[in-house]
Amino acid sequence: MAEVELSCVAYVKMYLHASLFPHCSVNGLLLSSSPPGGDVCITDCVPLLHSHLPLAPITQLALTQVDIWCMQTDKRIVGYYQANASISDCSPTPSALKVADRIWEQCNQAVLLMMDNAKMSVECRVPPIVMYERRDSRWTLKDKQTIMLRQWEETRSIANQLLDARDHTLLVDFDTHLDDITKDWTNEKLNAKIAELASTANGKI
Repeated sequence: MAEVELSCVAYVKMYLHASLFPHCSVNGLLLSSSPPGGDVCITDCVPLLHSHLPLAPITQLALTQVDIWCMQTDKRIVGYYQANASISDCSPTPSALKVADRIWEQCNQAVLLMMDNAKMSVECRVPPIVMYERRDSRWTLKDKQTIMLRQWEETRSIANQLLDARDHTLLVDFDTHLDDITKDWTNEKLNAKIAELASTANGKI
């Protein structure tokens, strides 16, 4: 059973995406810069939508655009994340399962990550995530012992610093990009800000 490592950048952007649209369901794609085979290191994510999540044409457009960008930047799509609108619901929706299946067809190590809204707080002692893997044609809960988020305290602190400074408003998801194509859904500026805070915190995360 492969281990999955979630980077600071990937987690912080997911957290900020859910925080930016607290009354909406949000979703996105999980990316890796590592080659196929072995353990999965999720190094980044692309926030996709905060409305009309089940709408297939928009999701297909986003997947195509991200896939092209990944080929240009030596990344690959290795999973899907979603935070549901209801604070008490962190179960995968039918549309989440459908997108995750699509990704799994191209990457058999793909994971499905759900944000646990009830545990998303500044005082959260463990990552508020629930991760699934595909086994025997079904998405089942992944063993927590195979999920790593190194230096969690520093990562949590960076997420909260950005939230306190209202820098979560810097985040651009694909939905926002479709409304204004001048906005950058790759979030290069936000990535740089997270990397800077991580470097200040402990040299490297």
